[in-house]
Amino acid sequence: MTQPVLQVSNVSKAYRQYSSELARVLNWFGLSTKPATETWVLQNVSFEIAAGEAVGIVGQNGAGKSTLLKLITGTQRPTEGTIAVNGRIAAILELGMGFNPEFTGRQNVYHSAGLMGFSKSEIDSVVAEVEDFAEIGDYFDQPVCTYSSGMQMRVAFSVVTAFRPEILIVDEALSVGDAYFQHKSFSKIREFQEKGTTLLIVSHDRGAIQGLCDRAILLNHGTVIRDADPESVIDYYNALIAEKENSKTETRKLESGKIQTISGSGEARVIDTALLNANKEVVEFINVGEIVTLSIKVKAEKYLPKLALGYMIKDHLGQTMYGTNTWHTQQVMHDVECDSIIIYNIKFLANLGPGTYSVSTALVSSDTHLVDNYEWRDLACVFSVTNVDKIHFSGSSWLQPNIEIETHLQTV
Repeated sequence: MTQPVLQVSNVSKAYRQYSSELARVLNWFGLSTKPATETWVLQNVSFEIAAGEAVGIVGQNGAGKSTLLKLITGTQRPTEGTIAVNGRIAAILELGMGFNPEFTGRQNVYHSAGLMGFSKSEIDSVVAEVEDFAEIGDYFDQPVCTYSSGMQMRVAFSVVTAFRPEILIVDEALSVGDAYFQHKSFSKIREFQEKGTTLLIVSHDRGAIQGLCDRAILLNHGTVIRDADPESVIDYYNALIAEKENSKTETRKLESGKIQTISGSGEARVIDTALLNANKEVVEFINVGEIVTLSIKVKAEKYLPKLALGYMIKDHLGQTMYGTNTWHTQQVMHDVECDSIIIYNIKFLANLGPGTYSVSTALVSSDTHLVDNYEWRDLACVFSVTNVDKIHFSGSSWLQPNIEIETHLQTV
């Protein structure tokens, strides 16, 4: 059996404060001294990651994500449990971590790469490449204290990825970069993945997790509560965020094998969802660009002062293709009586690329499910798009082209 590149076994981490420095020192030497306060930020965390696997870590602020990464990289030690790493780790955990603000970008490249264990000759061979990738111009030879946060991110990412690691760990640091450099960074990460690098990434960006990762782990209050495919984990995470005292979250395994997440107070619920063709027939397969109607039947289980329906069309990776709600279309319903049945018929051109898609629904009182989440339902409807009569194209959207070609003869 292949040895995992990373094995986290029953790891817990506590931050302790002692009544005095003497009590702390005595504790270092194994003499029993009880801490004045003890806060556990991780408890019994266990998982394994195989070579070449890409895993996302998600969770709300304070869930323990950054602490876990610090334990894996060795910048902190676990209070309990063990972490086994098989390979060289490269990590971007905190913006500019390890940079000397008085050093130039170039000097910090030598300093940081040296701390990573590379010789001067090895760093010499890549410093020009680092400078080119960072694209900060003359600032590369200016002190880092003159850099913007985005410029620091560019240099930090460039030096960490100058040598391909066995394991690449990326925290939220990439989120401070501009859109151009984010695309460039993710392309580099994908290039490493293709060459066998294992990826561990912490991000609140659903697109990044689902676009890069094979698997996701959800941390909540320092414990692992989900470890599965990215789509189902992110769906459950969204339900967790919206959870209120009177809310509940449930998961169901559908016939397709996918895990459906339903959350909310239950004050309103979707009782039927179907995709209809022009003849008002229920269909599961449609043509690229076909006119279809998404029909959603809702029942109010209680009197509702306001009711809005939101819907989202997602591809097979869970990436959002389109979403809106009746708050934005100014069609909020007011004073909805208990037991009312409301049918929403949403007509649109299915200008989607060939593939499988799903629909998520949200019953709320405003523009977000974070205020009143009556019901959030993933995989409410699944359908497939095929290309029957359009020209061949690639991508997730059908953008009908009108290509004009002009020919000119050059005269002397």
